[in-house]
Amino acid sequence: MHIKRYTLVSLIFIILVGSYVYAFVTQGSISIDFFGVTLPAFPIAIWVAVPLAVLYIATVLHISFYTMVGSFKLRKYEKDYEKLIDSIVNSYLGNKDVEYTFQTPRYQLLGSLLDHTTLFPDHSMSANTANEKINAAIRIIDDIKNSKVVELKKFSLPITNSLVIQNERNRYKNGDISAEDILSHANKYDRSLCLEAYADFVKTSPFYAIEQYKEFITKESLLEVLARVNADNNTLALSNEELIALIKMVELNSKDYLTLSSALGANMVPDQRIKLFKTLSEEKESAMDGYLFTLFDLEMLAPADEILENSQPTEYLNFKAYRALKECNKNFSINLFI
Repeated sequence: MHIKRYTLVSLIFIILVGSYVYAFVTQGSISIDFFGVTLPAFPIAIWVAVPLAVLYIATVLHISFYTMVGSFKLRKYEKDYEKLIDSIVNSYLGNKDVEYTFQTPRYQLLGSLLDHTTLFPDHSMSANTANEKINAAIRIIDDIKNSKVVELKKFSLPITNSLVIQNERNRYKNGDISAEDILSHANKYDRSLCLEAYADFVKTSPFYAIEQYKEFITKESLLEVLARVNADNNTLALSNEELIALIKMVELNSKDYLTLSSALGANMVPDQRIKLFKTLSEEKESAMDGYLFTLFDLEMLAPADEILENSQPTEYLNFKAYRALKECNKNFSINLFI
């Protein structure tokens, strides 16, 4: 019941009761002793109205107290609701580092479920929900998916967050930051983005710059560097020592060394190429396939035969098959055997 309405009705009731007593019961006055104190004489109608007024005051205090208690409970639910919305937003944005403490049992259950659940809006969900925070999160996700750059600092997301990575990638693709900006401040970016930037960086950069950020070299970026050795455009003139230092930065298997030799075959001087893979094969057994491929590709059959003759029967079977065909005057591309 609203306090104002209750007060109005109570006053009317008290006045009616007092008026009825005064008009139809008695108009006399009486003095009352209250704990040894003699109170002034008042009409009996007023003394009848006093308990009603006291009852009114008591009920108002009672109602006010429980209204206040109810408002405190309601505030807890409202705060928990806002925390739940924030938790959903953080889940949408992939931020699992934020923990929320809920005060009400029902929201504690929902919060516990959210803490162990991955939420992400699907493609059919649009930013027209009843909550603006969720709408804002959905718009951010959609913008990032559409290669737009958005402001994410207020969410304090880690650099390893997938949305942060894609957002920074959008900045990079849109030209807001360069590959060197990323590499020179690598601690601000996820490693995957640094590797991607380095793969682009090595396509045109001088060798000293490539060496400066060589910690980000991968098989793909290594091939980009090798493709520039003695090439017509963006050429790099590198010694075998410089090449070996780069190659050692990457974990390679036998097939990878074949790929490297094939990549260098287009432009590298044959003698340098042979010496390079001979040195590599002496340091790593897995590079022997690359050395054999280089020898056969350059028609250096004598040293290749020597290696195959000294190998185990089960080793280098593909190259032995190629040699056997060559001995039978069957000419096939060495690339068919790798």
